[in-house]
Amino acid sequence: MSTVQTWRSLLEGDGPSHDEVVTHARVRDVELPYGAGTMALITLDNGFDHTKPNTFGPRGLLELNDALDQVAARDDVAAVGVTGKPFIFAVGADLKGVSALAGREEAGLVARLGHDVFRRLGELPVPSFGFVNGAAMGGGVEVALHCTYRTISSGVPALALPECFLGLVPGWGGTYLLPRLIGAEKALKVIIENPLNQNKMLRGPQAFELGIADAMFEPADFLEESLRWAARVLTGEATVERAEVDTGKAWDDAVAQARWFAEGKLHGAAPAPLRALDLVAAAKDRTRDEGFAAEDEALADLIMSPELQSGLYAFDLVQKRAKRPAGAPDKALARPVTKVGVVGAGLMASQLALLFARRLNVPVVLTDLDQERLDKGVGYVHAEIDKLLGKGRVSADEASRLKGLVTGSLTKDAFADADFVIEAVFEEMGVKQKVFAEVEAVVSPECVLATNTSSLSVTEMASKLKHPERVVGFHFFNPVAVLPLLEIIRGERTDDAALATAFATGKALKKSCVLVKDAPAFVVNRILLRLQAAILTTVEEGTTIEVVERSTNPLGLPMSPFVLMGLVGPAIALHVGETLHAAFPDRFPVSEGLAKLVAAGKPGVYRPDFTLDPEAVALFEGGTSPSTEEQVLARALDALAQEIRIMLDEGVVAAPEDIDLCLILGAGWPFHLGGITPYLDRTGIAEKVNGTRFARGA
Repeated sequence: MSTVQTWRSLLEGDGPSHDEVVTHARVRDVELPYGAGTMALITLDNGFDHTKPNTFGPRGLLELNDALDQVAARDDVAAVGVTGKPFIFAVGADLKGVSALAGREEAGLVARLGHDVFRRLGELPVPSFGFVNGAAMGGGVEVALHCTYRTISSGVPALALPECFLGLVPGWGGTYLLPRLIGAEKALKVIIENPLNQNKMLRGPQAFELGIADAMFEPADFLEESLRWAARVLTGEATVERAEVDTGKAWDDAVAQARWFAEGKLHGAAPAPLRALDLVAAAKDRTRDEGFAAEDEALADLIMSPELQSGLYAFDLVQKRAKRPAGAPDKALARPVTKVGVVGAGLMASQLALLFARRLNVPVVLTDLDQERLDKGVGYVHAEIDKLLGKGRVSADEASRLKGLVTGSLTKDAFADADFVIEAVFEEMGVKQKVFAEVEAVVSPECVLATNTSSLSVTEMASKLKHPERVVGFHFFNPVAVLPLLEIIRGERTDDAALATAFATGKALKKSCVLVKDAPAFVVNRILLRLQAAILTTVEEGTTIEVVERSTNPLGLPMSPFVLMGLVGPAIALHVGETLHAAFPDRFPVSEGLAKLVAAGKPGVYRPDFTLDPEAVALFEGGTSPSTEEQVLARALDALAQEIRIMLDEGVVAAPEDIDLCLILGAGWPFHLGGITPYLDRTGIAEKVNGTRFARGA
C-alpha cells in the first residue's frame, strides 16, 4: 500500500487526527502568452486571510496530491504552476498534529507523505513552476524546491528553513535539494546558520541573490510577470542559467565550517542541527531516492524527540502568549503617544530614541547635562539611520524624516508636550528620583514616566512624586534593536491607564511585553544573577574558570557564564548583584572576585581575542575546594529551580510560562530547552529541589 493510500485509510479510521486547517489546492487553467500553451495553476489557500498562513497537514497534502493526479492525467497542459493566496505562499508543516502521533512509525508516515506528494512536482511530464508570492517557510520552501523553476516576489518578507530552530530538519527535500541547487555553503547558511542566529529570515531579494529563485518580480504584478516569464522559458525565449555546484572539497569544507559553527552555538546539546549537517554532507553523493529516504529516517526520529516537544512549547509561547500578555489592562485605557522624551544621551538612551522614532513615527527629544554628550547621542542616532539607508532598509526620504524627528535639548522644558518620557540615566536611586522630579515639574499630569532600570524598585523611584501612579518600569534588553523582550513593571501605585499606555507603546515598538511585579531585578536579571551567584561561588571555592565555562555546555546556552558577564559588563553585574544581595542576602552573595574585577577596571576575564586575561583570572583565585563541571552545573540548576519557585510564589509573574518567555526573548534561551521550567521538570530537578514540578496540573 502506498503512503498516500495508508494515510487515506488512517484518516478514515482511528488514526492520528487533530483540528487541521486544510490548505486547499485549487486548480485553474491559465492561457500563457506567446503561444506557450495552457498552464494548470494550483493555488494553495486555506480559506483564511494572511493572519492564518497556509500549512500542510495530512489532509492538505492529500488534497495537493489529488490536484496533481488531476493535472498529470491531462495531455493538454504545457506546464504546472504553484502559488499561494495573497501575501502567503506556505509556511510549512502543520505541527499541531505532532501530539496526535502514536510513535515513530506514524512519524515516519508523516515524513514519507510529504516526500511522496511534493516530489511529484519535479517528476511531472511537463515543467513545473513555483511562484513564491509571499512568506515561505519550511515545507513551503520545499514545495518550491521540488519545482523545475522558481520565481519570487521582491516583497516576500520572510523565507526560511527554520526546522533546526525548532528541533527538526528540513525533511521534505530541503537538505537534499537546496545544496544541490545553490551549493553547500549557501544552503547551510539557510539550513543551519540562520536558524541558530535567532531564526533569521531571508527577504525576497536575498533569496534571489542566493539562487533559490530563477527570477524576481515586483509584488504589484508578480503573478502576471511570473506567467510571462514562464511562457518565455517554455518557448525558449528565456534561458535559466544556474551556477555549477561544486561537489568536491568546497562541499566538504562548507559542512565542516557549519559543523564548527553549530558546535560553538550548542555544544552538541541539540540533535537536529547535527542531523541536518549529516544529511547535507551525504547529499552530494546520494541519489534523490537515497537522500529522501535518509530525510524520512531523520524526521521519524526527531518528531518524537523531547527537543521538538520543547521547541513547539517555546514556539507556542512566542507566537501566542507573547501576543496576549497575561495581566495586561484593557487596551482601551491606553492614551495616545504623540511625542516621546528620553532622559540621557548615552548608548542605551540613543538606541531607545532610534527605536521610538522608527516605530512610533513621532518626535523624540533627548536631554543631557552638556552639549557634547547631547551631540554625541543625537549623532549616534543619525549615523544609525545612515547605516539603514546604506543597507536599503529605509529610503532617502524616510531617512531624512527620521533624522528630523530626533533632536536634543539641554533643558527638560522640551518635554512639556510629551506624552511618554523614559529615563536611561545612571543606575542609582537618588539620581533617578531627581530626574523624575525634574521631569514631573514640566510635563502634563497624564504624561507617563517610564524607567529603564534593570533592578531598582519602581515603587521607590515614584514615591516622592505628586503623581506616582504615572510611573511604570519599561525594561529593555541590550541590544535594543535585536532582543524582543520588554519587561513592563507595575509599581505599587501604577494605575491602569499608565500601564495600558506602556503595553500599547511596547506593542507599537514591536516588542513582546511581559507584565512583572515590582520585585528586585524583575525576571531575567534575577534568574541570570542567581545562576551567576551559584557559579561564582564555585569559582571562589577553587574551581577554575575553564571548568566553569565548560559546565553549561550541556544546556547549549548562547554564551558561557564569563562571556555573558563580559557582554553585560562586570560593573553592571556587580551592581545588580548588590541590589539582589540587599534584598536576599542568603541567596545572592556578593562575589569578592567580581568586586576586585570591577575595582581593577577589567572589562571581564577575557582579552579581546577571547584568551583568558591572567591578571583578571588571578583576582578569583584562592579557594581550595574545586568542583567538577557536572557539580557546577548541578548546583547552578538547583539554584535556578529554587529561585524560580520563590518568584512564582511571590507573584513576580503570572505563571511559569512567563518565566520561560522572558528567558527565551530576553536572554536567548534556546528553543530546544523549551524554556527553563520544562527542562527542570523533565530532568527531575524541580521536583528534587521544590517537591513539585512547575508544569500546571503536575
